[in-house]
Amino acid sequence: MKFTIYQESRIGTRQTNQDRVAYCYSRDTLLLIVADGMGGHAHGEIAAQIATNHITTLFQREARPHLPDPMFFLSVAIEGAHAEIVAEAQRQAMPESPRTTCVVCVIQNNVAYWAHVGDSRLYLLRDGKILSQTRDHSLVQTMVESGTITSEQARRHPARNRIFSCLGGTQEPQIDFSRKTPMLDGDILVLCTDGVWGPMEEDVCAQLAFTNVLNSVPRMLDEAEQRAGKSSDNLSIIAINWEEDEAEELICYSDMPTMPMDVYTVPPEGGMHNANAPLSDDEIEEAIEEIRNSIRQNLPIRN
Repeated sequence: MKFTIYQESRIGTRQTNQDRVAYCYSRDTLLLIVADGMGGHAHGEIAAQIATNHITTLFQREARPHLPDPMFFLSVAIEGAHAEIVAEAQRQAMPESPRTTCVVCVIQNNVAYWAHVGDSRLYLLRDGKILSQTRDHSLVQTMVESGTITSEQARRHPARNRIFSCLGGTQEPQIDFSRKTPMLDGDILVLCTDGVWGPMEEDVCAQLAFTNVLNSVPRMLDEAEQRAGKSSDNLSIIAINWEEDEAEELICYSDMPTMPMDVYTVPPEGGMHNANAPLSDDEIEEAIEEIRNSIRQNLPIRN
């Protein structure tokens, strides 16, 4: 397994960063997650944090060093994250459950499996084209597919942020799963929030195809922020260049110093980018306790 990986989360022009991004890996398996806390409901960042913690913790427990059934893992992990968000809201007697979108990908034995809820997206680029792209669980996407509006009208539609499936809330999430997709040498895989793909929808492929993600992703985020201007949402992304590895060993190149196995990362304080310090078990417990304290006090959680 050989790949180059880059992750970044920016606050945009918002007061807080409600996005969470994470990746972790064993010798045989790579996990990627992007979650976008829904700002139209209270404490979206809490829902995104709980989802990220739950899924990465389950991965760390199950990938020893590979997952017996990656698609089953995605189903159990995402449904479990939804249940944990709802349960935490009930434990704290919150007036409504916090909510988040989520897109999760597992790569194992050179095969990618992914699932998503909401409008955080995954793109698979191959030979300069978009080979695969997730379908948004949104009102405007449904309207485009029914022929009610065009894709161009959807980009300006006032209801473009209306999501009908999420983690948290009163409804069970609709989870869409990919097919088993072989990864080939030179493939580029991208997971991102709508703060990234919204301003760049027509240009994601042009910005990233045939490039090294360590160089191209920061430039694309700069362009997305510039296009969004004063209305820039949080922008979060994980992208990888996939390479064939004939030696069948784990080789990971990233924008970060080498990290130990089985760790995950989240955005740091203030929503700055490149949060890459691994969290210990004690730090994970402290983060969860901070979430609970924030709920009790009805104050925004520290990002």
